[in-house]
Amino acid sequence: MEPRAFVIENARLVLRDRVVEAGWLAVADGRIAETGEGRAPERGFDVEGDTLIPGLVELHTDHLELHYTPRPAVKWPPISAVLAYDAQIAASGITTVFDSLRAGQEDRRDDVTSNLEVLAAALDEAKDQGLLRAEHLTHLRCELCAPDVIEATQSFTHKRPVHLMSLMDHTPGQRQFRDVEKFLVYYRGKTSLTEAELQALIDRRLRQHEQWSASNRRSLVSFAKANGVALASHDDATLDHVEESVADGVSIAEFPTTVEAARASHEAGIGVLMGAPNLVRGGSHSGNVAAEDLARQGLLDIFSSDYVPGSLIHAAFDLARRVPAIALNDAVATVTDNPARSAGLGDRGRIEAGLRADFVRVRETTTPVVRAVWREGRRVA
Repeated sequence: MEPRAFVIENARLVLRDRVVEAGWLAVADGRIAETGEGRAPERGFDVEGDTLIPGLVELHTDHLELHYTPRPAVKWPPISAVLAYDAQIAASGITTVFDSLRAGQEDRRDDVTSNLEVLAAALDEAKDQGLLRAEHLTHLRCELCAPDVIEATQSFTHKRPVHLMSLMDHTPGQRQFRDVEKFLVYYRGKTSLTEAELQALIDRRLRQHEQWSASNRRSLVSFAKANGVALASHDDATLDHVEESVADGVSIAEFPTTVEAARASHEAGIGVLMGAPNLVRGGSHSGNVAAEDLARQGLLDIFSSDYVPGSLIHAAFDLARRVPAIALNDAVATVTDNPARSAGLGDRGRIEAGLRADFVRVRETTTPVVRAVWREGRRVA
């Protein structure tokens, strides 16, 4: 049995408003009972001067699908995929993860609709058996132009809760793919389609956008509002996109592709989320705005690991090094407090008395190294 109450001492504590160079914290019944500076009031677990930060909160990760489909046309046993994904998430310091599951079949050759139910059922089974290290919530990624997105969303939500929904539109000529050539480059690398087949795909996507996008968006926004589900926009590029997000009550702007859209979202009180790999790699892999540029302009609020779970903690510490105006506690907030608040989770994201005892022991080297992870006072990695 793990202790219900314990003390961690000799720690560098990253609090929301400052960094305590030598401090301690006490845990009781899964909550942070107290924090302090200097010597702890009683002997506890000595972390040898390592840094303690809150458990990371991940809003958007595509990584579960990569475990389930590790190679094209290869499907891994779903429970095994979920457990491997969960272990990697926890070992990366992530204690709360919004599993990104896609709703809406973009093309007949996709397996999106069937994958959604298979992966959700595997997550349910692992959760029911108490096998998961991190807390798993649901982020439903809704493709607005997919003819079946409303049906898929309704089917999913009849069986289980949804905690975050994103409104996506990957139509060529729109948002992420405003430049149609970028769409072609992406699909040439992803598929073996001929040029004629790629053009047919573009034509089909354009027809679907015209037929389904506006009505599907209205339906999904109405559902989210009626059920208290947080909403995210996706790949906003223009002021019109941001105005639409504001009208729809969006709280998170995922991966805005331009400075213009990021600034308008930030000024409207919408949390600007960028991919941590964008910062770690030094720019966007698809040629859109760089996360570091937004950070230097005070327009970046949240990081997501996107496709590399370990990038989340890496980006937080890198941000403080690369942008001197951003203190470490504010950089850490981009992966802890800010995403938690944007998703309506007020009980985590900070090392503070009364909140969940979710925290991570980090050894700072050239790359931050996760040495231990606790979720609600229980060691999970």
